[in-house]
Amino acid sequence: MQTLLDTSLSSFARADLLQGPTPIQRAERLEQLLGLKAQGIGLFLKRDDHMLIGGGGNKLRKLEFHLGAALAAGVDTIITIGGLQSNHARLTAAVCARLGIACELILTRSVPKTEVDYELNGNVLLDQLFGAALRVLAGGSDSLAEAEKRAEQLRLEGHKVLVIPTGGSTPLGSLGYARCAAEIAQQESELGITFNQVVVPNGSAGTHAGLAAGFELLERGTSLVKSYSVLSDRESSAARTRQLTQDVLGLLGSSTVVQASEIVIDGSQLGDGYGLPTQAMQEAVRLMARAEGLLIDPVYSGKAFAGLVADLRDGRFRRGNNVLFVMTGGTPGLYAYREAFQD
Repeated sequence: MQTLLDTSLSSFARADLLQGPTPIQRAERLEQLLGLKAQGIGLFLKRDDHMLIGGGGNKLRKLEFHLGAALAAGVDTIITIGGLQSNHARLTAAVCARLGIACELILTRSVPKTEVDYELNGNVLLDQLFGAALRVLAGGSDSLAEAEKRAEQLRLEGHKVLVIPTGGSTPLGSLGYARCAAEIAQQESELGITFNQVVVPNGSAGTHAGLAAGFELLERGTSLVKSYSVLSDRESSAARTRQLTQDVLGLLGSSTVVQASEIVIDGSQLGDGYGLPTQAMQEAVRLMARAEGLLIDPVYSGKAFAGLVADLRDGRFRRGNNVLFVMTGGTPGLYAYREAFQD
């Protein structure tokens, strides 16, 4: 049955980059190791790392709508920005390679790490393999202003250029996760279960905001989604996420007003800052790898999963609850953080 959300989303151009829904699997070994089975709590994983282009990850959902608009407008060059090890930059480069569009990346040294692996491995290596033109700026630089300046230069040369901000987390890009909310609802029906909480990391807020808006239009409420901030403090993340959720709802034609209390964000896992390892993150990455044979990244899912594990151990869920953890990808980043995991 088509929902209001489906109808609203259908009016936007979308490039099919996922080629079908990503799977949901039960984390049975984690349930055993964390004592969840005895408590009657189900833990499930939404495999948004399980995609076909560029190593996969949540940014592909956002790029579906950005690239849909770009293709409709005849864009021949895309410029985007991010940190040196940006997953969004890597996937933008991969998608542009797939579609035959020129790609320029303006990356900023936003994390105080200078190891050779961080500078040259992981996403940076893949950016180059995908054929993107890279420019690296010092930390604190206004990369968006530089991107706009470069775009204007290319336009004067006759190019059609699209600039995509950090993480693709605009209202348009966040439609990718509103669409994911509909996908999850369909999978709930197929699996015969209902999720009591959907858990994600929160960096540039687009994943949380898109899901919150989607579930609001599905009459499940924005508070079904909980995120762990990995980019900034809880208050800043909450304000950014609330505004973006409001903007996404407006784009979808909804007049719903999002209250601050309906945006659920936990700031406990940030540590010393964005991209900086924590002991809890390292333990969470190892737990997922050794319990399920699955990889999560050190910047986003690693910290979010650490927060979820803490909540599960602290008894914050009740018997009969089902929890869905969205694995947002970014695993190439593990190779950039080799020193954090080397035994």
